[in-house]
Amino acid sequence: MSMTRASRDTWLFWILALLVIGAGIGLRDPWPADEPRFALAAKQMVESGNWLFPHRGIELYSDKPPMLMWLEAAGYELFGNWRVAFLLPSLLASLGTLWCVIDLGRRLWTRKVGLYAGWALLFALQFTYQAKKAQIDPLVTFWITLANYGLLRFFLVPRDDGRHDWRMWTLGWFAAGLGTITKGVGVLALVMLLPAAFATVRGWHGIRMPLRHGWRVLLGPLAFVVAMSLWLAPMLGVALSSDDPAYHGYVQDILFHQTAGRYAKSWDHPHPPWYYLGVMLSMWLPPLLALPWALPAWARRLRRRDPRYLLPLAWWALVVVFFSIPHGKRDVYIMPALVMACLALAPLLPGIVRRRGARWIAWTCVIALAACTAGGGLAMLFGNPSFEARFAAERGFEAGAASVAWLLLAMATWSVGSALWFRRHPVAALLSSLTGLWVLYGVIAYPLLNPSSSARGLMEDVGQRIGPRTELGLVAWKEQNLLMADRPAKTWGFVLPPHRQLAAAMPWLREDPSRRVLILESVMGPCVDRAHAQFAGAANRRRWWLIDASSLRPGCVPPELKDWRGPDFQ
Repeated sequence: MSMTRASRDTWLFWILALLVIGAGIGLRDPWPADEPRFALAAKQMVESGNWLFPHRGIELYSDKPPMLMWLEAAGYELFGNWRVAFLLPSLLASLGTLWCVIDLGRRLWTRKVGLYAGWALLFALQFTYQAKKAQIDPLVTFWITLANYGLLRFFLVPRDDGRHDWRMWTLGWFAAGLGTITKGVGVLALVMLLPAAFATVRGWHGIRMPLRHGWRVLLGPLAFVVAMSLWLAPMLGVALSSDDPAYHGYVQDILFHQTAGRYAKSWDHPHPPWYYLGVMLSMWLPPLLALPWALPAWARRLRRRDPRYLLPLAWWALVVVFFSIPHGKRDVYIMPALVMACLALAPLLPGIVRRRGARWIAWTCVIALAACTAGGGLAMLFGNPSFEARFAAERGFEAGAASVAWLLLAMATWSVGSALWFRRHPVAALLSSLTGLWVLYGVIAYPLLNPSSSARGLMEDVGQRIGPRTELGLVAWKEQNLLMADRPAKTWGFVLPPHRQLAAAMPWLREDPSRRVLILESVMGPCVDRAHAQFAGAANRRRWWLIDASSLRPGCVPPELKDWRGPDFQ
C-alpha cells in the first residue's frame, strides 16, 4: 500500500519519538535524586493497599501529591515489573505532550508546521532528558500542555459552524485541575487566559472571549474543581476524620507548606533572578538556536496582531517571570514553557532551516557533539589514570571507567557517520546524531551505570554478606537503599536527624547480636568503632558500612551533626 509523503513523515516522527524516549525502559532501576522516592512510595502503595496517602518508609510522604505514584503503582499492577512501571508515566506523558503540540501546530497552521513543532520539542535537550527520567515534571508538563491545548483550541480554532468549542474550554480547565493535583504549579496553565483577554480587549483578529455565555463559562471552573476533588475530597475526608496527628500534619504540609510556603519562602536551590535565561540558552538547544531569525519574525507577526503567536509567547514569558521571583529555582520548573516556545517557533522553522547561517549552526553542533564525546572517551582511556580510578571509586563503579569511555567513543562514531550520511542535510545530520546519543545512552549506559547509580549493586552485596535470615536496619538511609533492599528493612524514620536514628538503632542491635545496620559513613561518629565495622561499599558517591552490636562503644550517646545537610540532600 502506497503512503503519501505526509504519512511517511508522521510515521517516521512517531517511530523515532518512541525510540528516543523509550530506549532503555526495563534496563535500569530508579536513580536519585527523585526517582527512588516516588518508586518507593508507589511500591509501598501496592504492598500496603493504601493508595490515598503515600509513605516513605514508616512516615507519610507529603512533599508531592500522589498522582505520579498512583500511575507508577498502576503500571506495576499492569506489567508486574518495576523497571518498566516506574518509567512508563514519563514515556506516556512525553508522547502525549508531543501529540498536543503537533496537533496544535496542524490546526493553527498546517500539518507540516505541526511536525516541525514536534521535531523541535522532541530533540530539545531539556525535554528529552526529562522524558527519560521518572520525575513529576514530564507528567505535569503534559497536563499543563493539555490544558493549553484545550484553551488555545477554544480561543483560536472555532468549530466548523464558526462557534466556540466549549468541550475544549472544559478540557482546558479539567487538565489544569489534574496538573494541580500532580504538582501545585499545574494551575499556571490558566495564565493563558491573560493574553487571551488582552487580545480580545484590543480587538485582535481571530480571537474573542465569550464571557457572556452564562452557564457555559462556568463549565471551566466547575471542571477544574471536579478534577481537584478526585484527590482532595477523599484525602481530606479521611485525614480530617482521623485522630492521628500525622494525617493532620500531612494536610497542613502538602496544602500550605509545600505550595504557597515553598514559593513565598523557597528554601533550596538558590539562584539569581536571571537564572532561567541561562537555562533557556543552554537546556533549550537546539531549537533556540533559531532565535536570531525568530525574534524579528515574531515582532512582525505581533505587529500584525496575530493571536496565534501572542498567546504562546506571552504565556512563555509569564511563566518564566513567575518562577524568577522566588529565591529558589530549578531548571525543570520552566519546562512547560519550552512546549509553547517550540509551538511559536514551528511556523518559522521551514524557512529558517534553509538559511545558510542555520545550516552552519547545525554543522557546528554535529561537529561539537562528535568532538566532545570523542574527547571525553579518549581522555578516560589515555588521560591521567588517577581520574579513571577516582571516577570508579567514588561511584562504586565496578565495570570501570573504560566502559564509559568506549560508550562515548561509540556516540562520537555515530555522529561522524551521521555527518557523512547526511552531508547535504545538516539539520538531518544533527537529528540523527542526537537520536544515536539518546538511544546509546538508554540501551548501553542504563545497564552499565545501574548497579552503582541505583544502589542495587550495594544492596545486593549487603544481602549476600549478611545472609538471607539476618535482620537489616538502615540509618541515615536514602530511598534507593530501602527500595533495593532484598528484605523488609527496619528504619527509624527518614526526616529524623541521623544521630537520633543511630541512637534508636543502638538498643535494637544490642537486643539481637545477629542483627546488622547499614549506616552512612559520615554519620558514624564516635559511637561506632570502625575496627569492628565492615565496609559495605560505595554508591551514589557515598560510602556505607555494616555494623552490629560489637561495633558500638558502651555508654556512648551519638552527638548531633552540626553540618548535616538534611534528609533530602542527594
